Amino acid sequence: MLQWGQAATFLEHCRQLIRLFFPRSVRVLRPAPTGGCMERLAGRIMLLSGAPRLFLAFVAGLLAVLTQPPFGIFAAAFLSFPILVWLLDGATGHPDGGLIRRLWPAVSIGWAFGFGYFLGGLWWLGNALLVEADSFAWALPLAVVGLPACLAVFYALATLIARILWSDGVGRIAALALGFGLAEWLRSFIFTGFPWNAIGYAAMPMPLMMQSASVVSLATINMLAVFVFAAPALAGTGKGGRIGLSLAVALCAAHIGFGFYRLALPAPAGPDQPLAVRLVQPVIDQAKKLDDSERGAIFEEHLALTAVPAEGGARKPDIVVWPETSIPFVLTDSPDALARIAEVLDDQQILIAGAVRAEDAGAGLPPRYYNSIYVIDGRGQIIGAADKVHLVPFGEYLPFEDLLTSWGLSSVAAAMPGGFSAAKTRSLLTLPGGRTFYPLICYEAIFPGEIGADARGADALLNITNDAWFGDTPGPRQHFHQAQLRAVESGIPLIRAANNGISAIVDARGVLVVGLAYNYRGVVDTILPGRLPTPTNEVIRSRIFGLCAIFLLLVAVFSRVSFNIRKN
Repeated sequence: MLQWGQAATFLEHCRQLIRLFFPRSVRVLRPAPTGGCMERLAGRIMLLSGAPRLFLAFVAGLLAVLTQPPFGIFAAAFLSFPILVWLLDGATGHPDGGLIRRLWPAVSIGWAFGFGYFLGGLWWLGNALLVEADSFAWALPLAVVGLPACLAVFYALATLIARILWSDGVGRIAALALGFGLAEWLRSFIFTGFPWNAIGYAAMPMPLMMQSASVVSLATINMLAVFVFAAPALAGTGKGGRIGLSLAVALCAAHIGFGFYRLALPAPAGPDQPLAVRLVQPVIDQAKKLDDSERGAIFEEHLALTAVPAEGGARKPDIVVWPETSIPFVLTDSPDALARIAEVLDDQQILIAGAVRAEDAGAGLPPRYYNSIYVIDGRGQIIGAADKVHLVPFGEYLPFEDLLTSWGLSSVAAAMPGGFSAAKTRSLLTLPGGRTFYPLICYEAIFPGEIGADARGADALLNITNDAWFGDTPGPRQHFHQAQLRAVESGIPLIRAANNGISAIVDARGVLVVGLAYNYRGVVDTILPGRLPTPTNEVIRSRIFGLCAIFLLLVAVFSRVSFNIRKN
């Protein structure tokens, strides 16, 4: 039984440990603005407080948006993250305040940085609400401002974690990388997940810099990217600059060097019997797609593009791919539509098209509707189908539906009563001859975890989408960039068809084979590339993520303990 003396000793050890990590009077780094240019800049940023400090954090977040499409200026992160580090260096709460008051400055800086980042990167979501402005314009502030404000909480958590482990050297860069890595990991699945514009994408703006995704997961790249982007802050303040900068340079060299190596390998060859694929991009205005009187004309527009002769002696396509919800009615209720498809297709051709699928829910119950992909043969027969698994909250379904519908709310993109239902499992599309495609409908392609082990034998990832909702904004470019990374991660070529957006075929290294730009109406034909083995699989990548997180944690803890021992 624990004696009173032992209990007192144990409690004293606990108090010392708490003081070690949360000293009441430690001010981390607030140097006078003297020395070289970097030191003077760092010093001035550290000395900011109040509104100017939060405004600079917001601007740094806005600056970081330049790393994402359509800009792809990854160098912007080498400015935005050092600013964030220096702001956190000066973010010391009142020494006589409680724990929350001491940590709050760092939390508010992280939130302001995240708000700037997500506001600048996601403002275009408001376009979807303007398609039916009479019904949804009232929600514009919620989409344009409210969503970024909520997502910024994840970056507030990142800086909270970092501030708990903060020190005066390279350890604080490790702490920041760990914080962002964990925050981005949580963002990928909490509340169904929304990992749009994850920080790691900033380090992968082009195929040369995408190849690391075939070895480590996006979650690991998020962590390592923040470490590299934040490392220049060591040139302005703190100890360990030589070690930290050297490690950052080594990571950059490995990242780019591996890209050169993998792109120098022979292009992945297709199967012995090559598959000719046609992508159809009709560029139909979203408001027109919602007009019932236009449904027949929209369907005929897709058929007309399907029948366009191949150019330049190209093979007649074996597979024709239409975008998401390209068939603007319930296909199984329209036998005449299947007959029209059979008229346009040759006997050996296959049509893959997005459509709404209805399913009887039982007597007295309304039917269930699914956002689906149909496979239709040259005789007009449906020979395969797959339903969307990961639906868009508030777009395709309403969370807390009973409550929100009682308030008069409805989902934005779902024209069907009650919105769409989600499939319980993902079904591979099997084509005649045994070829298989792994289906990803719309924004399912932004989730690395949606591509499971059953995709390994697939001949292609099939992503159909309709980015016309978002207009000619950064949204469609960001969406394509993230889908492009799924090909690199899996080593499987990507077929992507959009109503308007970026339709393309991407090989297993993320290299664009053919494509149609935004607002370009037409078709494009090519031969489907082959698969390329990846050095690691999902299990190994998850272990690498855990090991990297543990390593960064140990570096940050050791640096923090050493720092507090020196100060105390």
